[in-house]
Amino acid sequence: MEIDRGGLAAFLRHRRELLQPEDVGLPRGQRRRTGGLRREEVAVLCHMSTDYYARLERERGPQPSEQMIASMAQGLHLSLEERDHLFRLAGHTPPVRGTTGEHISPGLLRILDRLDDTPAEIVTELGETLRQSPLGVALTGDTTRYTGLARSIGYRWFTEPATRSLYVAEDHDFLSRMFASGLRELATLRGAGSRAAHCAELLLGRSDEFRRLWEQHEVGIRPHEVKRFIHPEVGVLELNCQRLLDPDQSHSLLVYTAAPGSESYDRLRLLSVIGAQAMS
Repeated sequence: MEIDRGGLAAFLRHRRELLQPEDVGLPRGQRRRTGGLRREEVAVLCHMSTDYYARLERERGPQPSEQMIASMAQGLHLSLEERDHLFRLAGHTPPVRGTTGEHISPGLLRILDRLDDTPAEIVTELGETLRQSPLGVALTGDTTRYTGLARSIGYRWFTEPATRSLYVAEDHDFLSRMFASGLRELATLRGAGSRAAHCAELLLGRSDEFRRLWEQHEVGIRPHEVKRFIHPEVGVLELNCQRLLDPDQSHSLLVYTAAPGSESYDRLRLLSVIGAQAMS
C-alpha cells in the first residue's frame, strides 16, 4: 500500500477541527478564536513534535510508522473504523482487531479525560494499564511504564515483590489466589496460543507460589468491593472500585472512590493536593 498524502492530510485536519479541548481533557484557555484543537495540542496528545505533525497536514515529511499512526489514532480519539482508515491512508495495513488490541475506544477516553479528581485507569483483560488519570498516577505510580509481560499486574505480582507494597499485607493471600484464578480463566477462554496462556507458562517456571495456586484449579474468585491501597505519604486508603467494560476490546475503565466522610475520603483529597504539587 502507498501513502495517500492528500487524503491523510485532509483527514487529520478534519478530525483536529472537530475536537474541542474539553473533549480530550485540555483546558480551553483564553484567546481561542477558532474551533477545534491547535496543531500543537494534537502533537502533545499524539506524543510527537508540532513540526512533525504540521508537516503531515501539509502533505510533507516521511511516511509515518505504524507506531506513529497508532499514537495519532489514539490522540485524536478515533473509533476503530476511523483508526483503520487512518492506517490505510498512511500506507499501512490496519492492526488485527480483537481482545489483544490496545486502541482505547473514544467513549472510554472521554470519560477518563473528565476524571481529574478521581483515581482511574484503563486496563486490558490481562491487567495491563493503558492510560491513567493524574490521581491514578498519584495513587499507584505510573503503571504504564512497564514493558513486556511485566505490564500485567498479575505477572508483576508473582515476579516483582515491590508490587505488593501497594496493598495491605492481610490482602496478599487473597490477591494471589485472585490473580491465579483470573489468569486460569483467561488462558482457558483465549486458548493455548494466547498471551494469557504464555503468561501462565512463564509464571509456572518462575514462581513457586503461582505454581502451587495453579495446581489448585481455582476459578471464579472476584475482587472485593473495597480495595485497600497503601500510599507512602497518606497511608491506607479503602476505595470502592467501579468497572466499566468495553466488550469489543475487552478493556475496562476502573474508577476508585472513597465513601464521603470517611478517613479514606480525606486522605484521597490530600493525595489530590500532593499529586498536583508533584506534577507542577
